[in-house]
Amino acid sequence: MAIIKGLEWTFDTAARQYEKMRPGYVEEMYEDIFKYQQLDRTSLAVEVGIGGGQATLPILKSGCKVTAVEYGKNFSQLCQDKFRDFPGFSVVNAKFEDFVCESNCYDLVYSASAFHWVPEEIGYPKVFDMLKSGGAFARFANHPYEDKGRKELSQAIDRIYAVYMPNSQKGSEYGEKEAKDRAEIAQKYGFADICYKLYRRTRTFRAKEYTALLGTYSDHMVIEEERRAAFFSEIEDAINQYGGEITIYDTIDLQLARKP
Repeated sequence: MAIIKGLEWTFDTAARQYEKMRPGYVEEMYEDIFKYQQLDRTSLAVEVGIGGGQATLPILKSGCKVTAVEYGKNFSQLCQDKFRDFPGFSVVNAKFEDFVCESNCYDLVYSASAFHWVPEEIGYPKVFDMLKSGGAFARFANHPYEDKGRKELSQAIDRIYAVYMPNSQKGSEYGEKEAKDRAEIAQKYGFADICYKLYRRTRTFRAKEYTALLGTYSDHMVIEEERRAAFFSEIEDAINQYGGEITIYDTIDLQLARKP
């Protein structure tokens, strides 16, 4: 889905729906993070943009203390309640750019499908400053792609987008080059031991489930309500016409980097 700078605020207006519909991340990814950076009860971590907490529980279960930096007030409260049984968890309701913290303090800074909202020239130096020597930065995100097994459905949905979101750009499936290019950004800001990995999965939705998911994307959320209802209704009709289900092909990319 398209990323439009300046629409960060939209997600917080649908925090519960976002928390319900947005996916978590695969177990293999966390295993790779923990191999790269061991965490225990003495460790300190910061999550940049916790959203609905899709990426948080495995980090908390490692025993480390997690401070979430979250711009949305509704998300902040939702996650404070969601992880209330973890005494080492806390939320700071602020933009990451405005987050005040000590230098050389954290073992891990991580961000799940959120770091693209932080200006590169601010985010990377700030993360570098926050980390201890030997500390790690883990940036990961989910990239959904169209149903590759139902070409007629995908074509029908493309025609609907051409009417309701004519300026939207249909991207290609996320791959090795994109992940490598993103990983190498960290090198410009002094990070070392840089690596990346891709993980694949599929998710299948009924028609109304799929439009509920679309309703959590910023560029869809800002469409005028009546027009958005018609847009989603046509998508649901197309899905029902072509079998009643749509399968999304996800690519999750993980980038890891270390402060020397």
